[in-house]
Amino acid sequence: MNDTGLVAASLKIFLINLDRADDRLAAMRASLGQIGLQFERVPAVDGGSIDFPTPEFSEFAFRFMHGRRRNPGEVGCYLSHVECARRLLASPSEFALVLEDDLEFPPDIIDILEAALRRAEQWDILRLSTVSCGRKFDVSRLTENRNLAIALTREKGSGAYIINRRAARWFAEKLLPMRLPFDLAFDLEFFQGLNSAFVTPVPINQQLGLPSQIQGESQRRRYHRSRAHYLTVMPYRTFVEASRLFFRLWRLTSLRLQDRASAMRDTRNKTDAGVLNLLNITRIGDPR
Repeated sequence: MNDTGLVAASLKIFLINLDRADDRLAAMRASLGQIGLQFERVPAVDGGSIDFPTPEFSEFAFRFMHGRRRNPGEVGCYLSHVECARRLLASPSEFALVLEDDLEFPPDIIDILEAALRRAEQWDILRLSTVSCGRKFDVSRLTENRNLAIALTREKGSGAYIINRRAARWFAEKLLPMRLPFDLAFDLEFFQGLNSAFVTPVPINQQLGLPSQIQGESQRRRYHRSRAHYLTVMPYRTFVEASRLFFRLWRLTSLRLQDRASAMRDTRNKTDAGVLNLLNITRIGDPR
């Protein structure tokens, strides 16, 4: 089975796309078609069509934890990602690659996906894009040019990632009602005992300069609250960042120790094999 076939056999690919964004759909269809990947289009939830209040969004928690007023576009984006998780759970597949519709793919994307699935025991969520520039700490080799890594700080952006069924159940059962923007919410996997990792160098570009479908620069201030919101937001963020550092640093240390132990075992096995080979050669050459 070739790489594309291996990926297709175990990986659902969902593309989130607004009904009115035909140009983005055409661009993504061309890009994915060139790679050889078949996808299922997931119609994005249009925030403007949501009737508020809704049980899927907590106004109080969003302001308490995030410090901003409700943004219908963010709510629609969030519910679209949850829908992808539901579709994975409704399918027989073990994994899903979730894509937004403003991405650029690297030439080695198939190699990355194939290698990622072979190392699936090391992650529940594997992030393939980001809009943050925080350092990622490598833990093991994934392909010749890519590594698996752990981020110790908050990462924004949800343009491209892979999830397994454990993570999908968390999305569908625990992440509603919405209390944070999606990219911040699914960056808290450690509270659920799930494992998140990055591919580095980060392979998929989600910063193409296309206009935001959630909020433009002119609208950004519209959703802010007064500075008084820091009375609740800053203590919450301090707790979250301290927790993230603790849990992920612990995991980073564990994975590096495991990788080192594995390398030592491989070296020892090669040495033992070399010694046995030498002994066999010696016996064959013994005139007795």
